[in-house]
Amino acid sequence: MTQTTSAPHHGHGTAPPAARFDAVVEAAVQQGLLDEGDPVAGFIDTEGVRASVGALHDAFAATPGVLHTFAAKACSLIPVLRLLAGSGMGCEVASPGELRLALDAGFPASRIVLDSPAKTREEIRLALALGVAVNADSLAELRRIDALRNPSTASVLGLRINPQVGGGSIGPMSTATDTSKFGVALRDPGAREVIVDAFRERPWLTRLHAHVGSQGCPLELIAAGVAQTYELAEEINGTLGVRQITSLDIGGGLPVNFADETVRPTYADYVAALTAAAPGLFSGHYALVTEFGRSLLAKNGFIGARVEYTKDAGGRRIALTHAGAQTATRTALMPDAWPLRIGAFGPDGVPKGGPVLAQDIAGPCCFAGDVVAYGRELPELAEDDVVVLYDTGAYYFSTPWAYNSLPRPAVYGFRVARSTGAVTFATVREPQSLDSIAAESGLAHADALIERDG
Repeated sequence: MTQTTSAPHHGHGTAPPAARFDAVVEAAVQQGLLDEGDPVAGFIDTEGVRASVGALHDAFAATPGVLHTFAAKACSLIPVLRLLAGSGMGCEVASPGELRLALDAGFPASRIVLDSPAKTREEIRLALALGVAVNADSLAELRRIDALRNPSTASVLGLRINPQVGGGSIGPMSTATDTSKFGVALRDPGAREVIVDAFRERPWLTRLHAHVGSQGCPLELIAAGVAQTYELAEEINGTLGVRQITSLDIGGGLPVNFADETVRPTYADYVAALTAAAPGLFSGHYALVTEFGRSLLAKNGFIGARVEYTKDAGGRRIALTHAGAQTATRTALMPDAWPLRIGAFGPDGVPKGGPVLAQDIAGPCCFAGDVVAYGRELPELAEDDVVVLYDTGAYYFSTPWAYNSLPRPAVYGFRVARSTGAVTFATVREPQSLDSIAAESGLAHADALIERDG
C-alpha cells in the first residue's frame, strides 16, 4: 500500500493511502518510462477522464441545451483535448495558441468559446470568420467587435460581467472581486444601465458570461455570481421587451479536494447549489454553457519522478527529485494554497513500506523555493526511488515552466485492463530534446548580435 501524506488543508491532516495508481507506477518503471534517461513524466488516466466527463453530463442531464466546454488551459495537450472532444465536450480557449490546439484536436468551431481579457483584432477576426463563440470582456471590446463583425457570422456573441460577489481563499484564483481585471464590473455606479444599453444597441449580442473563480472559491460564492448573472439577463430581456439574451455562459471553477482521494464537491453538489441560488436557471429558458477544467482532470493524473540524491541539512532530510517548480509551479510558489499528496515507491516502482521519516521533497530548479512538499512523513527515500505527486492531471505537467532550460517532461495516457490488470501506455507528448531547447532559445540566430566588420 502506498504511503501518502497531505499538507494541512481546510482542517484535514494525513490523507489515507492512495493505491489507485500503484500498478501504473510499477508498470511505468518496468517499461522504462521512468528511468535515468527520463527521470520525470506525467500520466493521464483515460478511463478516469471519461468517467469525470460522464459525471458532469449526468449532473446536468435534466437540463436541456447545455454545452459543456473544457478549459483548454487546464491541459493544453492535443491528444487529451481530442479525448475530451470524443467524450462530448466542447472547448473554451483564451489565446490564439489554444484556439489552434482546439481546432487541431477536432473540436467543431461551433463548440468552441473564446474568452480573454486582451483579444487582438486579429484574434477577433479569426474567431468571427470561423464561427467560434466570443465573450467580449469589456465595453471597449464590444466597440471593436462592432467594427469587425460581419452580419453573416455564425459566432454567438456575449459579454462577460463581473458580478463582484467577492473572493475565495486564494486571491489569484478569484475573478469576481471589486477590482478584478475580468469583465464589466456590475456593481460599479451606473454599470447596469450601461450594460443594458450595450445590449439595446446590439441585437446580435445574445449571451451573458460570468466566472467567479476556481480553487478556493466555495460553491456558495460561485452560485451567488451565477445568480447575479441570471438576474441581470432577466432584467435586460424585461427592459428590452424581447428575449434577446438566449444563453448564459456560467463558467467553471468547481474546486478540487487536494487533501485526499475523495471527489468533493461533486458536479451534483454544484447543480444543487445553483438550483438553490437561481431556481429558474435550469428551466430551459436559457441555453447554458459551462467551462470546467481542473475538476475534470486533476484527480485523473499524476507526476512520477526519480529521486536523484538525498541529504540532511539542519536536522531535515531532503530528497532531491526531478519534479519541482518546472512541473508543479503553483505548489512551489504557493505551497500552502496548493498542497499535494506524495507517494513513495522503490526503484522497482513498488510502494515503499517501513518506518516513516519527515522529509522535504525538492525539485531540480536552481532556487531555494523549489520544494513541492515540506516535512512529509514518508518511508525513507533513497537514490533511484520514485516519488509520485498526486492530483496533478490539470495544469501541472501540461503547462511546464522552462526555468533553468529544463526539458518538458513526457506525458503518457494509460489504461488498466479490468480483466487482467495489465497497464497499457500511449504517448501523449514525447520528452523534450536538448535540440528542441536550443532551437527555442534562438539557435538559428546564434550570430544575430555579433557585430561584423564592413
